[in-house]
Amino acid sequence: MKLTNEMKELIKVQLAYIATVDANGNPNIGPKRTMRVLDDTHLIFCENTDGQHHANIKANGKISVAFVDREANKGFRFSGKATSYTEPEKMDLAAKLVGAAPKAAAVIIDIEKMYTLDSGPKAGKLIEE
Repeated sequence: MKLTNEMKELIKVQLAYIATVDANGNPNIGPKRTMRVLDDTHLIFCENTDGQHHANIKANGKISVAFVDREANKGFRFSGKATSYTEPEKMDLAAKLVGAAPKAAAVIIDIEKMYTLDSGPKAGKLIEE
């Protein structure tokens, strides 16, 4: 699966919401304003709070990221595996893409599945290559 230009443009202007789960399957959801496209198959963000999302990512890596343009009733959800990095190379990469250095870690998401969040009959459907 590769991000399309349409997806990349939406990611540039819309706020990301991520969902993670803890070891007991309890969900956590919240915004990540530093989410950026790393390349055609990865997203990256700066982990700054070192809170529950980061604990969940370090424990199991399961993540979903949603971007929605409310006015256009269009959006996408990306699911995959998130990995937390504190090595200077990854931290510098995140800082370069975001414009500010991560406080706790750089998190890279390997996108495994993509879904449409468009309003109507396509809502929530898996996007096939």
